[in-house]
Amino acid sequence: MARGVMLMSGGIDSPVAMHYLLRQGHELLAVHLDNRPFTDDSPLAKILDHLELLRARYQQPIPLYVLPHGPTQVTLMRSTDRHVGCVLCRRFMWRGAEKIAEREGATFLATGEALGQVASQTLSNMRSATAAVRLPIVRPLIGFDKAEIEAVAKEIGTYGISTRPGVCCQAVPDRPATRSDLVQILREEERVDVDQMLDDCVRRAVVL
Repeated sequence: MARGVMLMSGGIDSPVAMHYLLRQGHELLAVHLDNRPFTDDSPLAKILDHLELLRARYQQPIPLYVLPHGPTQVTLMRSTDRHVGCVLCRRFMWRGAEKIAEREGATFLATGEALGQVASQTLSNMRSATAAVRLPIVRPLIGFDKAEIEAVAKEIGTYGISTRPGVCCQAVPDRPATRSDLVQILREEERVDVDQMLDDCVRRAVVL
């Protein structure tokens, strides 16, 4: 089986996606893009509890890398079109995860995305976001609806953790674009120093 990096958010979907990949025998690392000050401490606390449960269930260590994403969000909000902010944000998340994958010898990236559930998960926005990286991306839940994902979360014990109170990301624009054009996205990224922002983020990563 392969070694992969799972993007973890603290929500319902990512631990369920991780469960399916662990069940198939893959070796996983987790990466969390810490969005403070645009959220509170709850996403990281939830992830730590998710991983404790999944480590025990599958007898796998599952290291967690935490990357500071807040400064990236600040720069994007100040310098780029807010309507495509979620797509730009996701591109930096994928880049950070890919850097950790390269460091750890992982061969794929993974996420709990399900098609059409939120603005960043429309087909065109997922395409624009994942064009930022080279590694293949696995989406175990891509065709699931929310009720199906919640049912599995309850079955494996992560639902109660995911639904604990917490502050949602305050960097989400009022009217996020549900369709994006890669040419437009690349044009927006020309307004910022992508390499420097990514280097600063990855350099400050911590392992829990």
